[in-house]
Amino acid sequence: MSLEVDVAPSRFSAIKDDVFASVVVLLVALPLSMGLALVAGFPFENAAAVGLISGVIGGIVVGMLSGCPLQVSGAANGAAVMAAVFIKDLGFEVFGLIVIMSGVIQIAAGALRFGPVFRAVAPALIQGMLAGIGLLIFASQFHVMVDDTPPGTGQEFGGVINLWSLPVAVWKGLTMEAHQSAALIGLLTVAVILSWRRWAPRWLSFLPAPLIGVGLATAAAAFFGLDIKYVPAPDDLLAAVNLPTTHTLGRIGDGALWAAALSLAFVSSAESLLTATAVDAMQRRTPRTRYNRELIAQGVGNFLCGILGVLPISGVIVRSSANVTAGGRTRLSTVLHGLWILLFITLAPDVLRIIPVASLAAVLVYAGINLINLGFARFLWGQDRIETGIYAATFATVVATDVLTGIAVGVGLAVARLLYTFSHLNIRREQINGMTVIHLEGAATFIRLPQLAAAFESLPRGARLHVHLNELKYIDHACLDLLASWDEQLRSDGGELVLDWDALHGLFRERARPTPTSVAA
Repeated sequence: MSLEVDVAPSRFSAIKDDVFASVVVLLVALPLSMGLALVAGFPFENAAAVGLISGVIGGIVVGMLSGCPLQVSGAANGAAVMAAVFIKDLGFEVFGLIVIMSGVIQIAAGALRFGPVFRAVAPALIQGMLAGIGLLIFASQFHVMVDDTPPGTGQEFGGVINLWSLPVAVWKGLTMEAHQSAALIGLLTVAVILSWRRWAPRWLSFLPAPLIGVGLATAAAAFFGLDIKYVPAPDDLLAAVNLPTTHTLGRIGDGALWAAALSLAFVSSAESLLTATAVDAMQRRTPRTRYNRELIAQGVGNFLCGILGVLPISGVIVRSSANVTAGGRTRLSTVLHGLWILLFITLAPDVLRIIPVASLAAVLVYAGINLINLGFARFLWGQDRIETGIYAATFATVVATDVLTGIAVGVGLAVARLLYTFSHLNIRREQINGMTVIHLEGAATFIRLPQLAAAFESLPRGARLHVHLNELKYIDHACLDLLASWDEQLRSDGGELVLDWDALHGLFRERARPTPTSVAA
């Protein structure tokens, strides 16, 4: 019998693996970082640099501090859509302050050891939020993919407007010369992504499909000299930085800003910690995630992003999975990917200027569709219809209003469901061969004590009673005391009370009447 032994790689081998993985993550991060800054609504001329600076902070700073060594942080879909909402509703000048405040909240939460708490978020809420964000990204970037401005930009119900006007974008891409070239570049990008994912040669499969799509689209645009929009890259990287002013810092007591910061901290933390959990499940090369440390690292990263006025960051599943798949061994792969981004935007900004905006938008159109996880929705429908309702309500509210409102609706429904579950008690009564049978279903807590007492008080004296407990989700001491009291009452009146103590699965065993064995012991 052979025994496989997992031999730890040598130090040189580990460094080599990390360097290779960091390059792969760089290739994934470049198009996503630039495109998400456009989603957030940053000025067109600074958008590329803004997204890439966030990538540098996520890679170098968060990478060195992270509690999940192989998780890669940077600009993420959820944070980008929330940024667009904050910039539209509260103004660009306070956006950096909101990100600073969210970072402080995350640091405080990690210091207070709240890290694992953020994992206790209903999957239906998270998936509903991500699906809504995915649809918003798809709707807005489809217009950008044809070199047009999303009509819902800066408007109330902007996501609905962008969705409603999709046929107009299709018509422009098909019939208007000013938009046809961009539409073709966008379609080429999507086609290459889909083809590469399916038919890429095994020896080249490590190259990310979005990079191949953007690369071929860029080459095609250059070859044909297409008159379309290209990514603007500032000659001075500091031009993309927006430091907070004294006047801006003076608004730190504004309740609206704190509400925005809390929502951003919640979304970024939940996304980061859920991604970290996924990374743990994907590999056994590093220790398990230290959630409080990870939360503090994300907070430090967002604090710095806020000071510089760039996109907030969180753990990103696309980049993290690329890191794991490419063979990353330590946090060095994450840190190096951030260093490569910094070198790229400082030493080779001209490369950015040849990339078509339509191609980056196409990458985000594809990413937005992938966020709408219909498989999860079908699974949820077969498992729990109420959770499906929470998913649908969160999804619809995010699309119709904004991410913050969608989260609030989802959390509210989840809490209402929880309260209902632990306060609802259904009592069914029937007569079988002269015995009264009562079925208790739900949660028997002190809240329902009057209802349960009324059911017993309606019985005649000396009744024979059988109480079924197997359908209970929970029973507290108050209700157990009531059952014990009625057991004595019925017996003193010549009646009988039969209880299914075994149905409680060992809970409150000290309340059960002792058996001869336990007495002897």
